[in-house]
Amino acid sequence: MTQPTKERQTPGTSAAEVLRALHHGRAAGDPLVLPGPWDAASARVFADAGFPALATPSAGISASLGYQDGEGTPPDEMFAAIRRITRAVDVPVTADIEAGYGLPAAELVERLLEAGAAGCNLEDSDPARAALVDPERHAERLAAVRAAAGDALVVNARIDTYLRGERTPAAAVRRGLLYAAAGADCVYPILAPATHLAAIAEGVGIPVNALCKPGTPSPRELGVLGATRVTFGGGLQAEALETVRAMAAGLAP
Repeated sequence: MTQPTKERQTPGTSAAEVLRALHHGRAAGDPLVLPGPWDAASARVFADAGFPALATPSAGISASLGYQDGEGTPPDEMFAAIRRITRAVDVPVTADIEAGYGLPAAELVERLLEAGAAGCNLEDSDPARAALVDPERHAERLAAVRAAAGDALVVNARIDTYLRGERTPAAAVRRGLLYAAAGADCVYPILAPATHLAAIAEGVGIPVNALCKPGTPSPRELGVLGATRVTFGGGLQAEALETVRAMAAGLAP
């Protein structure tokens, strides 16, 4: 894993400004690595290790609260969990809020800012139907979020074509261009093969988020292949849980 680049918030600089700046001027092979804390304690561990920003995973938080991912967590509990994390650290935190829990854009932004988030993920899938939403309609939602937030949030537009649709760079770029025009700061073609990242980054023209998980290239390699930022979804929480499971097996009578 690449070494964290320290760029802490300074007086007069918002957390969103710090997070946005961390996406730019990065060399190939030096992506912004954003570990995914699922509670305040894990957030402190990552912040103390020197990571300049964090990215909450909906799957990890949902699992820690006893719910299923895919908007199975009540919004009040999700935003409360995000607030506990942001309160525990002094680095920017971007929050995975899935498809936005059906909240109007203005209310969604208000709740994110109240929770202390500096950014958010918004996916273009409908959890209820497990299907992609119309890209123009999703672009309108992103534009409404941008209008409500101004520069106070870094918006990461998740593209789910590799999860539910046509698994090609062209399909991701078509959606990504709409989302960039709507005001997204970066795009997240989740599950895109590493070999597709460069084409997506070139085609969309804004930073690309890549998912790092077992069996994929390392964060540094993903950076060389075109990723500006790297996240882990719920993978780090799942790894931690496996460690706890092994401890439990060793303690069991």
